[in-house]
Amino acid sequence: MTTYFTADTHFGDAPLVQRRRTTFASVEAHDEALVARWNAIVGVNDAVWHLGDFTAGASRAHCAAVFGRLNGTKRLVRGNHDTNRVLELPWTEPPVENARITVEDGEGQAWRLFLSHYPHRSWPGFWRGTRHLYGHTHACLPDTSRACDVGMDAWDYRPVDLATLIARQDAAEQAPEEMALRGLR
Repeated sequence: MTTYFTADTHFGDAPLVQRRRTTFASVEAHDEALVARWNAIVGVNDAVWHLGDFTAGASRAHCAAVFGRLNGTKRLVRGNHDTNRVLELPWTEPPVENARITVEDGEGQAWRLFLSHYPHRSWPGFWRGTRHLYGHTHACLPDTSRACDVGMDAWDYRPVDLATLIARQDAAEQAPEEMALRGLR
């Protein structure tokens, strides 16, 4: 079993798809592409943490239909667009506002993570090596050596595994603000 992370799928979100017009011709094409890319990576026994904005503006029926087509056991960290039609989907556990978890990266190393829809300048466990994963920004904030955006816009519209996220953070040239101000990386 592999654990994946994603955010900002915005299934059924016509205004967002208009902004993504260069990538997707319609809401239907957007949703179909994201489902196909998700299922090409995530197996039925894998786990996915969705860090918010599963959908926006879609009907309950559309939310349920898309959710049912996605592989894996799914958990939600609530985003600003996640209303009852999303919160009431059959998530593996009840949706949360944020989460502190420990996950193995597939190579036997355990990583402490702070998950939130929103990027934080500092977070619980920051000085004890906890890494931060977030969404919301649609890939407009630079990665740091301890935090990055897991949203669809940042990862070619597909979920991403932990080892890949850690490698991207480790390669980031920018340190989190609190570390940089103290002259640390």
